[in-house]
Amino acid sequence: MLKSLLRGVFSIIGTMIGYFISEVLITIPQIASYLSTTIAKVVFYIIISLIFGLILYVISPAIYNGLSNIIDYIEKSMQKMSITEILYGTVGAVIALILMTFIAKPINDMLKLIGPILLVLLNVFAAVIGAKIMMKKKDDITALLVNIKRPVSKDKKGKDGVKETTVIGIPKILDTSVIIDGRIFDICETGFVEGPLVIPNFVLDELRHISDSSDSLKRNRGRRGLDILNKIQKELSIETQIVDDDFPKIAEVDAKLLKLAQKMDGKVITNDYNLNKVAEFQGVPVLNINELSNAIKPVVLPGEEMTIDIVKDGKESSQGVAYLEDGTMIVVEGGRKYIGQTTVVIVTSVLQTAAGRMIFAKPKDN
Repeated sequence: MLKSLLRGVFSIIGTMIGYFISEVLITIPQIASYLSTTIAKVVFYIIISLIFGLILYVISPAIYNGLSNIIDYIEKSMQKMSITEILYGTVGAVIALILMTFIAKPINDMLKLIGPILLVLLNVFAAVIGAKIMMKKKDDITALLVNIKRPVSKDKKGKDGVKETTVIGIPKILDTSVIIDGRIFDICETGFVEGPLVIPNFVLDELRHISDSSDSLKRNRGRRGLDILNKIQKELSIETQIVDDDFPKIAEVDAKLLKLAQKMDGKVITNDYNLNKVAEFQGVPVLNINELSNAIKPVVLPGEEMTIDIVKDGKESSQGVAYLEDGTMIVVEGGRKYIGQTTVVIVTSVLQTAAGRMIFAKPKDN
């Protein structure tokens, strides 16, 4: 029904186009000489109008399919966009159309015949370009507007206790493991990490899936991750953003994280060793919590004395094992007989590995 209706509409449009073209053609002297009588002119108008009406009637299915494809493409593109992108795109298109009104008016006045057609094409082109520019620059424009509206420091609070944040820096995208780990809250609380912290929706979905697991350990880990996110949003002044960007063709969450980091020109915060290596290979900057933890551990040099509590035996028969407060393992040669005692030891060597640091020592009284 709709196709038949549109076919009729296109036929009428084609007939009208044929009539206007007849008006132009009849002004040509060579053609006008053959149309000296009124009947000849009327027949000429009818023939040209019918020809163009028939042409549009024949090609109307192709036009209909083309318009349908364009509408489907626009609809799918709109579904992938966030509300913010749609709003910015609309504003950009409107601004471009306003500017084009002043720019294209002289063209329309100069070119009487093709001026209106050219004007329509220029307006469409300007609207598309304006929308794309606004969507790509939405973060910079938001930052500018926020800085103008609220020129306050990032940890300042209003009279009603509401946090006001104006720091707009490199996006830090959180992965699932670092959220569950929980140390990111303490790091942000110290102020060493500036926002915005980005939490992708697909990471939230994974956390919800883990928190609904039948395995009690996984369930507790997932709920801990959700609690950490709530604490970051409610108790810290750092800016947080939940983004809807997804990549349906990519199945793995880690791969989606890296793709999102590339798209946003951001960094991934993780404590996953394998994700760290893949990110390095793809050129995505990574902030690894474990590397930060190792970096801030106190420096211990061979020959230094330490007072430790040896808690268990080591792999070798004579070894004892102790731990520092930060979890660093100390292997004491000949320390097995001191298990359960507080002992002064001398550091003999320090081994730094990807998993952490290990200290080797021997009892001082040996």
